[in-house]
Amino acid sequence: MAAKTATNTMPDTYFELVKQFPLARIRDEGHLDEAHEVIDRLLRKNLDDGEQVYLDVLTDLVEAYEDKHEPMPDASEADVLRLLMETNRLSQTTLAKKVGISQSTISAVLSGPGH
Repeated sequence: MAAKTATNTMPDTYFELVKQFPLARIRDEGHLDEAHEVIDRLLRKNLDDGEQVYLDVLTDLVEAYEDKHEPMPDASEADVLRLLMETNRLSQTTLAKKVGISQSTISAVLSGPGH
């Protein structure tokens, strides 16, 4: 009995996507932009199994490129919390009520260590 290979069970949508935008190491910023466009387009639809596998691999390729060429700077807990509060237009008081943490704890995180 012959073993089935992944290609025997992969939906046609996977191969159609590979034909449109082959899965290969991201070469440069232009190629990265194209990959982001494909990812954005796929994220706006309900994906079948083949499309999901393709998206997973393409996302891994983009992540590998970005990790090497566009490293994220470290952010403090205070910076992350401050950004989340600003993005969601939350005051310390409102955030404290929403998450059930005292306002003094939130204030302490925003002040940073040793303050």
